[in-house]
Amino acid sequence: MPVPVPRQRDTPATESGQAVLHTAAPPASIGAGVAQATPQTTALTLLVIEDDPAGGLTVPEVLDADGHRIRLRTARNLTEAERLLTPDVHCILLDLSLAGNGHGHGSGSGSANGTGAGTRVGGAATTTATLDQQLAVLHQVLRLAPRHAVLVLTDEDDAERAAEAVRVGAQDFLFRDELDGRLLSRAIRYAVERKRADIAQYKLAESKLRAQENARLERGLLPTPLLEGSDLRFAARYRPGRSRALLGGDFYDAVRTPDGTVHAMIGDVCGHGPDEAALGVELRIAWRALTLAGLCGDDLLATLQEVLEVERPCEEIFATLCTVDIAPDGRRAGLCLAGHPAPLISRPGRRAQLLPYENSGPALGLLPRARWPRRQVELGGSWSLMLYTDGLIEGRIGEGKERLGQDGMVEMINRHLEHGLSGEGLLEASVTEARRLNGGELTDDVAVVLLSRAEG
Repeated sequence: MPVPVPRQRDTPATESGQAVLHTAAPPASIGAGVAQATPQTTALTLLVIEDDPAGGLTVPEVLDADGHRIRLRTARNLTEAERLLTPDVHCILLDLSLAGNGHGHGSGSGSANGTGAGTRVGGAATTTATLDQQLAVLHQVLRLAPRHAVLVLTDEDDAERAAEAVRVGAQDFLFRDELDGRLLSRAIRYAVERKRADIAQYKLAESKLRAQENARLERGLLPTPLLEGSDLRFAARYRPGRSRALLGGDFYDAVRTPDGTVHAMIGDVCGHGPDEAALGVELRIAWRALTLAGLCGDDLLATLQEVLEVERPCEEIFATLCTVDIAPDGRRAGLCLAGHPAPLISRPGRRAQLLPYENSGPALGLLPRARWPRRQVELGGSWSLMLYTDGLIEGRIGEGKERLGQDGMVEMINRHLEHGLSGEGLLEASVTEARRLNGGELTDDVAVVLLSRAEG
């Protein structure tokens, strides 16, 4: 017996295969692609995929929860269904007999596997081959409409294939002989809401996985420094920018080598996302291993550039880097800059200022066989050295286009120093003020490292 499908006989079709059962405003599409019905203003839309060549399938009326008639579109095969599957479709009703009559993609006759004319699947129990064909058609529909609710229609004595259809992804099944307008209406509403719940649950699971990935990336990008035996104090702050859920490519590290030298670095991979963050982790780990192996200055940066060139996902990716190596007595340091802003130094009784940054080298990955001069810097007895990424200085000031910049950052740090801030308090106050001046969260990630030494 043909499947009963709602049809309003006196309303002309507005397009091939579509009958308009309610003249409300078109439903809006929600972000995931499943159309959302708004009470009193929109109607649900049902796409029926069935194989009745006469097209004379009727039921008295199908209503949504608000008593509005449900819009109907019909397709004789999957090719036609794909054309009619627009964003305002809420639910699909698939007649599983479609496979038995050979109406997959295309409208020609023959069995689903192309071996000859098919036989309508009716009251008799289906064979394994026919069940596989029907589920194959369902899989095609699910691939065509991964974010739409799907109902399947079958015969009452084919409960096995109905249950299997739900297991592979359909929201519910209906028996042909029990179907009426009220039951179909309720099934449509249930299927749409269940699909929305499934999508919400998927997004929740996805967000949990993203949070776990964030934690793993953070452990790789922002490690515990290896400074045992050093009299230097270490503090750091990291704040992700507002434009991503994942961490960006900012990274830092600090280690003490057996000769007593303290090495510190901070870097930033251009771009944002998991690839850039992973590359930042690789560069940080490589820096630590090469530093502990005895490399320093230009030799270290040249090797890091080789690592970047091999590991980066595309040739446009580069990384900026600032490295310092502080002598065992704590009074001198070597400074190398690879396209990175210069560190800031503060000493007791003196205003903070930027370290010299003339003759710095290019960012890693920009120029083959580049060189990075190492500059010797006198630190003195007591000092604080702040390394930072450009997210701190590129935030805007107020609503205009002016940015904080390095000069503005120096003035900000000096104000905090005058109020007696130091260590972690200085870093937290500086990042917080940069955010306040920006009028909200900074667009780019911010990483700040502070090394301090007190003589005597």
